Amino acid sequence: MKKLTEFYVKATQQLNNEKGAQSLEWLGIAALLILVLGIVSSAISDQSDGIGKIISDIITKISNMVG
Repeated sequence: MKKLTEFYVKATQQLNNEKGAQSLEWLGIAALLILVLGIVSSAISDQSDGIGKIISDIITKISNMVG
C-alpha cells in the first residue's frame, strides 16, 4: 500500500506542474502577435494611400454597419 501511495503522490505532482504549460501559452501569444503584425504590415505595404486612409476606411465601414 505504501508503494501505491508513493506512486500516486509522484504522479499527481507531475500532473500539477504547470511551468511548461505557461511557457507554451506565452509562446503561442507571441506567435499570434507576430502573425497579426505580419498580416497588417503586408496589408499596409500594398496601400499607396497610407495608414490614415486605411483607418478612415475602417471607421467608415464600421459606422455604416452600426447604422
